[in-house]
Amino acid sequence: MSKTHRDSEIAIVMEGVSCQLGNKVVLNGVDLFVRRGEILAVVGVSGTGKSTLLKVIVGLVPFQKGTVSVLGCDLSNCSEDELNQIRRRIGFVFQGGALFDWMTVAENVAFPLRVRDRGLTEFEIMERVRKILDAVGMEGTENLLPEQLSGGMRKRVAIARALVAQPDLVFYDEPTSGLDPVMGGVVDELIRQMRDRFGVTEVIVTHDISSAVKTADRIAMLHDGKIIAEAPPNEFVRMSNPVVKQFVWGEAVGPLTESIDRL
Repeated sequence: MSKTHRDSEIAIVMEGVSCQLGNKVVLNGVDLFVRRGEILAVVGVSGTGKSTLLKVIVGLVPFQKGTVSVLGCDLSNCSEDELNQIRRRIGFVFQGGALFDWMTVAENVAFPLRVRDRGLTEFEIMERVRKILDAVGMEGTENLLPEQLSGGMRKRVAIARALVAQPDLVFYDEPTSGLDPVMGGVVDELIRQMRDRFGVTEVIVTHDISSAVKTADRIAMLHDGKIIAEAPPNEFVRMSNPVVKQFVWGEAVGPLTESIDRL
């Protein structure tokens, strides 16, 4: 892949990336790419390193081998200022939403603008907040506190906060965690709507295969520190790979549970 092709069409490239935290090798030769405007779901069992992969991409966790390029910038050669500029172009929806309990909905959503875009007037900030809350179906909730919101409403506010600064990339860490199937479906649909409306590139890490199938353009599976399979959803669920097959169908017996059986 040429640099020109990478910069113009590819948002993220990971090549041979290894990451060790203490004595634990979390990523062990990850090869992965994300096209601009794509929704990619990275799936895998809990504790397999999916969240660490996101942290490596945003430069919060160091990697020891390989290369990571984000929006055309090689993280190994980025200065701290350049890395911060990349981070300004990324929105993050944390597991559980991670709203500030003491802030209203409007204050939560406005927070990135107050930190990043200090040149905006108060009117401009609140106008952006109003528009993005309307986009996620949360108009009229500006003065509510997180404790007054349902789980699904908190997730929608978290998505609004991630999008309000108009990022190029949005990362979702287990976006349907803690939601019932109906509200999970609402969030899945909202993720696709936000991509279609704002043209953002979205990366989802999840163990919810149903959510990944409904939401993503492409699914990649992380197992034993590597991406072992990737395909569009309709192809992914039909793969014969025994690890993928066990994960997709939730089977109790298979390679994913062999290590548990030996305990």
